[in-house]
Amino acid sequence: MIPATTSARLKKRRTRHLRERVIEGVLFLAASISVFTTVAIVYILVKESVVFFQQVPLKDFLFDTQWTPLFDDAHFGIVVLLSGTVVSSVVALCVAIPLGTIIAIYLSEFAPFALRELAKPFLELLGGVPTIIYGYFALIFVTPLLQKIYPDLPGFNLLSAGLVMGIMIIPYVSSLSEDAMRAVPMSLREGSYAMGATRLQTALKVVMPAATSGIASAYILGISRAVGETMILAVAAGMQPNLTWNPLEPAATVTTYIVQVALGDLPHGSIGYQTIFVAGLSLMLMTLMLNIVGHILRKKYREAY
Repeated sequence: MIPATTSARLKKRRTRHLRERVIEGVLFLAASISVFTTVAIVYILVKESVVFFQQVPLKDFLFDTQWTPLFDDAHFGIVVLLSGTVVSSVVALCVAIPLGTIIAIYLSEFAPFALRELAKPFLELLGGVPTIIYGYFALIFVTPLLQKIYPDLPGFNLLSAGLVMGIMIIPYVSSLSEDAMRAVPMSLREGSYAMGATRLQTALKVVMPAATSGIASAYILGISRAVGETMILAVAAGMQPNLTWNPLEPAATVTTYIVQVALGDLPHGSIGYQTIFVAGLSLMLMTLMLNIVGHILRKKYREAY
């Protein structure tokens, strides 16, 4: 006969084991849902894109310099949308990466504790502002300001949209970069100070190289955020399919085209309707390449340091 204390101990152990199994099942279910969602999105995009490419040659899609899928004389040159996406993203990153990195260095290495605890929530609050607000801020405030410098600047342009988009991305870059720098062991800083380095030299030559993996991840996230932005560009960039590499001109991006067409009355299964999915697949492939590059950089610098 099993003693009462032993029986209670075994029952408690079985209950704990059952709880752990339930928790493992919930976690596995959550992971499975995310994987299933990703696979389902890829399946839908590929399925609809195959139908599109049965009617449009891949050569025309990649090398045509016009994008007019809804006109009678239809053209399907995705490079027109990609040019607007690339230009606006480059403008945004020229703002977000330098400012975000400088803010991260200051908060991590120079700011007093009280100031850091006060500034970081306000900085991250920028990331919570609805993007439509940023769009109207670019259109109503930034564009007139730029027109004082460039009188010929049109009301819709990639420059103002990109600048405001860069401001929006700053919290993503600065917050993740600052977290990566704060994770660097204090012993590395103390060793640098013991060798006679200043705080700035320590930040630039010791802390940043040691945190390169996390900083690279922050940059990749910022780039992905810029590539996938919609509302700022839809409001301030004009949504005009225009093959240009000049940020002073209006243009459409992949995301703004999807929004523009999705709000229309195109019949399901039409060639114009299929362009939504092929544009989405192009955007997803861009993001995938960025994530692969980010993974390679993280792995490389993690091994180096």
